[in-house]
Amino acid sequence: MSAKGSSEFTHLDDAGAARMVDVSAKDVSSRTATATGFVRLSSECVALLRAGDIPKGDALSVARIAGIMGAKRVPDLVPLCHPIALHGVTVDLEIREDGVAVTAVTRTADRTGVEMEALTSVSVAALALVDMVKAVDPGAVITDVRVEEKTGGKTGTWRR
Repeated sequence: MSAKGSSEFTHLDDAGAARMVDVSAKDVSSRTATATGFVRLSSECVALLRAGDIPKGDALSVARIAGIMGAKRVPDLVPLCHPIALHGVTVDLEIREDGVAVTAVTRTADRTGVEMEALTSVSVAALALVDMVKAVDPGAVITDVRVEEKTGGKTGTWRR
């Protein structure tokens, strides 16, 4: 890539090398992000989840904790993401007829957003859920991981 073209991209310097964007001049503001995803499961697995009979144990609790932990590890997992002061993470899991809906809400008061934290939270919660149920449903599928809303910062509120 030419140096001229790289200036159009925030994560490339003038020589085209990857860089972490300097956010030190940005204002600190309250920011939130909500992400969702879905783990498609067999009807047998859904029934076991509802009954609390997954052989490995409390799959939903494990997934919830994993999602919180995942949000806290984003700078270690996603190159060029800023370590931010993560002030809150909630992970909700709702058993549905065809699987489990996962929702994560992340919060901070910092200079950059928490969308990657919300997405990672949902992804890691879904991965942990699959790990917990794979013995009874090896065909589990993680799908539709996406940001639903973000608030705060210079661009304000965005909703899907």
